[in-house]
Amino acid sequence: MEEQEINYFVRIENTDLDGTKAVQIALTGLAGIGMHTSSVISKLADVDPRATLGLLEDEPVDRIRAVVASYKDHVPTWMLNRQKDVYTGEAKQLLGQDLRMAIEDDVNRMRKIRSYRGIRHETGQKVRGQRTKSTGRTGTTVGVRRKKN
Repeated sequence: MEEQEINYFVRIENTDLDGTKAVQIALTGLAGIGMHTSSVISKLADVDPRATLGLLEDEPVDRIRAVVASYKDHVPTWMLNRQKDVYTGEAKQLLGQDLRMAIEDDVNRMRKIRSYRGIRHETGQKVRGQRTKSTGRTGTTVGVRRKKN
């Protein structure tokens, strides 16, 4: 039996994915794609999600690239990671650096309008309603001190 040559890096959407991992796991290396999205992409591309990404031929990898590029057209709006863009109002699936930039823009917009969440981001505190009395401490904070009489 002839042993196949493995591609250790597979380039999809300007990101090098690990070719030694299964397709479903390797796709999660792309920012904006989680386990559920990667399973949907592998089904749409007609590729076995458990197959090793680096051992695939060029044709299935090209199908994966095509599905990742046109993912928005194949799924309902609720499956996208940006259902209603603040500026354009359209539904998008952002990947990689575009996603990071959009999140950064959102946080900066919240800071600028002085919303509660923006202020929490600014001060480095928890944003989503978690307790802060005993967790999330930074620096040299150790515990609660008692008042001396």
